[in-house]
Amino acid sequence: MKVSIVLAALLLVPQSMVAQPASPAGDWSWPLSPRPAVLRAFDPPARPWLSGHRGVDLQAAFDGAPVTSPASGTVSFVGMVVDRPVVVIDHGNGLRSSFEPVDSTLRPGDAVGRGSALGRELPGHCGATPCIHWGVRRGDEYLNPLAFVMDLRPSILLPPVSPGSGQGGSG
Repeated sequence: MKVSIVLAALLLVPQSMVAQPASPAGDWSWPLSPRPAVLRAFDPPARPWLSGHRGVDLQAAFDGAPVTSPASGTVSFVGMVVDRPVVVIDHGNGLRSSFEPVDSTLRPGDAVGRGSALGRELPGHCGATPCIHWGVRRGDEYLNPLAFVMDLRPSILLPPVSPGSGQGGSG
């Protein structure tokens, strides 16, 4: 009975109260292959001017590994930012993804598809470990790139239902 009430209550929650993913989940792919380990997680600052980690660091399989576009879009920037080569893709609807350090021959205005080569990872960002930094923004808001390739919603664990207990089941 309790399980039925909890499930009914969850189903009656208005959609506006349920957190919506900030991404077109399932439409994006990992920018490195095989699926990379996350070396440093997304840690946005509380205020735009404070320090934080506005993306994720992903481990590449080897130095010089190919970096691919996680979704289709248009190259909006290729160049140096401070001391690192950066590639930025405009995916439309205000979404942009950036990758560094990546050596690329692309030019602003080039169209890329999901899985298209953007360039090659360059060593140095994570010390001796080959990696890239992947950032995603919608307008001026930094988003967790992992939300575009993984389901980050928390799992809800329900208590087990034992047959014959009168709480469901066929017993």
